[in-house]
Amino acid sequence: MAIKKYLDVQPTRRNVLTGLAATGAATALPGFTPYVQAQSAAPIRIGFQVHRTGIGAAYGRWYDRTTTAAAKVINDAGGINGRPVEIIAEDDGTDPKRGAEVIEKFATHHKADIAFGTLFSHVVIGSAPRAGELKMPYFVVSEGHHVASGMLNRYTLQPGITDVKSQVQAMAPFVADNLGKKVTMIFPDFAFGHDHRDYFSAAVEAQGGEVVAKIAIPPTETSFTKYFPKIPRNTDVIYHVMVGPAVLTFVKEMGEFFGSSRPEIFGFIDSLEAVDLKTPGLEFLEGTYFWEGNPRYAQANQSEHDKFYRAAVGVDQNGASVSDGKDVSTYAHMFGCWETLHIIKAGMEASGYQGPSDRAKLIEAVEAMTNMPLSQAHPQGAKMFNGKTHQVFGHQYITQVKGGRLELAHTTSIEDTMYPDEVDYTSQSF
Repeated sequence: MAIKKYLDVQPTRRNVLTGLAATGAATALPGFTPYVQAQSAAPIRIGFQVHRTGIGAAYGRWYDRTTTAAAKVINDAGGINGRPVEIIAEDDGTDPKRGAEVIEKFATHHKADIAFGTLFSHVVIGSAPRAGELKMPYFVVSEGHHVASGMLNRYTLQPGITDVKSQVQAMAPFVADNLGKKVTMIFPDFAFGHDHRDYFSAAVEAQGGEVVAKIAIPPTETSFTKYFPKIPRNTDVIYHVMVGPAVLTFVKEMGEFFGSSRPEIFGFIDSLEAVDLKTPGLEFLEGTYFWEGNPRYAQANQSEHDKFYRAAVGVDQNGASVSDGKDVSTYAHMFGCWETLHIIKAGMEASGYQGPSDRAKLIEAVEAMTNMPLSQAHPQGAKMFNGKTHQVFGHQYITQVKGGRLELAHTTSIEDTMYPDEVDYTSQSF
């Protein structure tokens, strides 16, 4: 896949600065002067590591669609430093080993400028070391705490989507105050699920709550009924976060097991991403709560930026494809591709990026970013980027199922999501 609308534009410094302000691009700290003189008309080649197959395929399809839309918007506005953006997609199979091979292919075969797009945490963890060895900037759109924890390297950044640790830290007070103190957790048995297990347990305990059971489920599981009897009787709240092609089966079987006598339920929308809430068997979810990175249904307070983003990607007011109302998007996550590409654009323009020899300058320019205002470039909401940890922090949304829709119940502050630094990547050499 390639975006090939090449525009012959030679922007001035004033034009670029005006453009960055108009789109709400991330601001950089003092000391960075945007460079805008294009030295080449050749495209900027962005290697898109996409989960076309494997357990991440539903996400990959919508990450692809969002990336295509964002690249078109950027190219229609003149590209980056007067050069068009070309997206080069490679399927990693949602597999760590293949992920590292894809990074290698971007560097040696495609001669890509950067790599971008990965979601599933085990693929990020398997790919990031190779990106560091190849000195390939690797912009991930994941959610795992692996970037901010310091386990990766200076070439790996997560500037367009928040991580699990910040999400659950912001959610725990709502769960403990409104739903109950005794929680059973159901989560996938790999790094992403382990982040939920560890960080939510700590967060809910800080609110005076207790995790009474932790039920880990293999990510390839296809039936879940055998796990539900493990839920203790004293459970006030079931906290679920499942991923993969069997998520609908998981939620339906949970409803069949509990019937009308269920405890309170708080889920991460991962358990129902790309699933129509009006699907038969999901009626029992009425009144339950979900975390959403970006509300699937257009809310009463919908911003003009969300309207623009939905139209560009081709998503309707219900979060489904405008061409097929049954084709439900992964709306809670895919905005990260849109926002990350706009951050890459801002970083390349601030650093005067011309080619691979400027990769370190690009990373330094992104590390210098701080405030990311609500804007066309950031339609999910305002954010704050921490250059030391390579992690962004932003608002989280809690929605409640009402009449088969997800209605906004609570929005956290950015401050609710912040935690002490665990690494300073800026102190590492290139």
